[in-house]
Amino acid sequence: MTVTTSVRFNLVQPPGPPEASRTPGGPESPGAPGGPQESLGDRYRAALDMAAYADEHGVTSLVVEEHHGSPDGWLPAPLALAGALLGRTRRAVVTACAILAPLYDPLRLAEDIAVLDLASGGRLITVAGVGYRPEEYAALGRDFTQRGALQDEVLETLLAAWTGEPFDYRGRKVRVTPRPHTRPHPMLFVGGSSRPSARRAARLGLPLFLPAHLPALARYYEERCQESGSDPLCLMPPERLPALHLTEDPERAWTELGAYFLYEARQYASWQTADVRSLMRAEATTVEELREEGVYAFLTPDECVEMVSRQPEGARQLLLHPLCGGMPVEEGWRSLRLLAEDVIPRLPG
Repeated sequence: MTVTTSVRFNLVQPPGPPEASRTPGGPESPGAPGGPQESLGDRYRAALDMAAYADEHGVTSLVVEEHHGSPDGWLPAPLALAGALLGRTRRAVVTACAILAPLYDPLRLAEDIAVLDLASGGRLITVAGVGYRPEEYAALGRDFTQRGALQDEVLETLLAAWTGEPFDYRGRKVRVTPRPHTRPHPMLFVGGSSRPSARRAARLGLPLFLPAHLPALARYYEERCQESGSDPLCLMPPERLPALHLTEDPERAWTELGAYFLYEARQYASWQTADVRSLMRAEATTVEELREEGVYAFLTPDECVEMVSRQPEGARQLLLHPLCGGMPVEEGWRSLRLLAEDVIPRLPG
């Protein structure tokens, strides 16, 4: 049984002094131990080199995401980075998970995804989410209270645009070219953890991507698909899928690198409201609490192989996070090399 191996790239450079005890998200946002070792440009270039190496060694998926206005430079342009990753790889799928679709011009988004789909031979997966941060909408001149209607317009426009035929858009006739490589259209998921997202996906005949283990919502989506006559396809993670760091010495790694992972966890926590459901939701305020919580896991290669063996067949997957929270690039390389050279050769499939 094949195992899905994913590498997630979150490009940040934490600002401020190296203190892990203050609340992230403002001028007193914590840095990581010792401060940043490389420039943000260095980290982006390292991500491209890591992607090429991962692709050569059998990693099946590369993942990017989107946030705006974060003081640490959290990746705001996932499709730009996805294009660079696709250009450095030949086999791996690149997943933009998620883009904040209501923040885009729908026609330009259709063009951008079509070009990436053509250039990559169909290796781009786009997950269209609405996000949960009002300040991102305000920064880009969108009304957060209208995010559902904006999401509907974007998705409907993409599906019409990718036919290559003229269609009505905001009171005028338009046509988007070129037509994508993938037929009937590039792989597009509706992302979300709410019933409106599930209904939207079913109504448009699109697959649903759940950010957490939500079986009741998956069933709700499947029922709406039956009502609308569309075929359901729902991607849902298992109950537990930690972001991994591979190391021969987890104790040393937690001591030296734990604060980087805590930085990311607390940055997420500072953005997420109580109704946000995500695998990346952590409540920890110290490295010790984060280690106990299990959202992030530091494993040896043997422990990683054992973890995969315990997963149910058909849902075997692992997620590596080699540049988490501004951690040193070389530490990320050590983790990635262990995955490529010590773990993947021992995985089934």
